[in-house]
Amino acid sequence: MQLFVEHSTVYRFNGNVHLEPHTFRLRPRMSSVQRLLLFDLQIWPAPVGAAECLDQDGNLAMRAWFSAATSELSIRSRFRVELLRTNAYDFLLDDSASRLPLWYAEPSNTALAPYRNFASVGQTVREYANGAAVQGQWDVLLFLNQLNEEIFRSFRHVVRPEGAAWPSDQTLLLGEGSCRDLAVLFCDACRTVGIAARFVSGYECATAGRLDASMHAWAEVFLPDVGWRGFDPSRGLAVANGHVAVASGFDPMLAAPIAGMYSGGCGSGMEVDIQMAVEANGGP
Repeated sequence: MQLFVEHSTVYRFNGNVHLEPHTFRLRPRMSSVQRLLLFDLQIWPAPVGAAECLDQDGNLAMRAWFSAATSELSIRSRFRVELLRTNAYDFLLDDSASRLPLWYAEPSNTALAPYRNFASVGQTVREYANGAAVQGQWDVLLFLNQLNEEIFRSFRHVVRPEGAAWPSDQTLLLGEGSCRDLAVLFCDACRTVGIAARFVSGYECATAGRLDASMHAWAEVFLPDVGWRGFDPSRGLAVANGHVAVASGFDPMLAAPIAGMYSGGCGSGMEVDIQMAVEANGGP
């Protein structure tokens, strides 16, 4: 199965502004489960320079800088990805990694330490995670599925086109959140019981053809000898070939599709348009 996406984001300013360097994370990742077949990125005004890199999580990022003043910043990307994973549970979890709290052997334990850090997680979220662990009988996979389904069933899904992800204790208190808010809650709950977790931004095939299509967010957890595996608490499912991952990070800001500042003291507005089509055998 393939997904074709055309994504347009336009920032309009009330007057001329100077754009500071921007980081763009819009190129889908290349991996054993998703193959990038086509990618094109157009930016206006054209940057005077740009450099591509792999960031801390292996995301394909581009840093661009500008010179002329402008009243608009337009970013248009288009890509086609072939999705290869049909079974979200096509792995065997060793008995030594099946119980909570989860521990990792060195040197993986040190490498994954940032993704297991729950020092800033509130007490209410810690208790919430503990309750899910009890219901899952302290089994790693039962816990992940229980937590995923519980967040999906119990929280009202809201649409917030702009703004940072909420802290997990705020989402828990309100009983609602956008996909990025629910993903943060899922990550924090996992970290509380020792599971390395990170935030993921990308697209989901379920919204293909809809006029209100938008980018999506979910979580990935690292399982020993298995690697990073996705769970989508706003859909209540494990991730297979229904999602296209673009960027990931411990913090949602590290997976932001567009990040940058401007100077000039003008107000701004944002317009987003995403067109997606699922193509069983490719497309034109």
